[in-house]
Amino acid sequence: MTIPEIEAEIVSEFSLFEDWMDKYNYIIDLGKSLPLIDPKYKTEQYLISGCQSQVWLHAAYKDRKVFYRADSDAIITKGIANLLIRVMSDHSPDEIIHADLSFLDEIGLREHLSPTRSNGLNSMIKQMKLYAVVFKTKYE
Repeated sequence: MTIPEIEAEIVSEFSLFEDWMDKYNYIIDLGKSLPLIDPKYKTEQYLISGCQSQVWLHAAYKDRKVFYRADSDAIITKGIANLLIRVMSDHSPDEIIHADLSFLDEIGLREHLSPTRSNGLNSMIKQMKLYAVVFKTKYE
């Protein structure tokens, strides 16, 4: 699936919920299902700065695609990371770099996050796109 197709799928999933609390609970459930990151990547080197909670992000490059893994000490942040990984993982650096991630506004996530969590979201996106830039520069 393309990034826009995955984004549309997520928007459709979130449209099933009546209010923001239901959406919030869904994000928490997504946090519980975030695939575990290898403990060797839970170090300072992989820690994302600018997040209210601790968030570790690792990226790997294989077959001209970027693959992400993440973890956090906050369940809501894990859910947000799961959404971002679902959208951007298993895509080329170019696709990731040019992804507009408008689904975040469409599902209402940005408007319902505290300023510090919003900063963390932006930091995660920035780091994921930075990994894509590095892989594009290094391998393509």
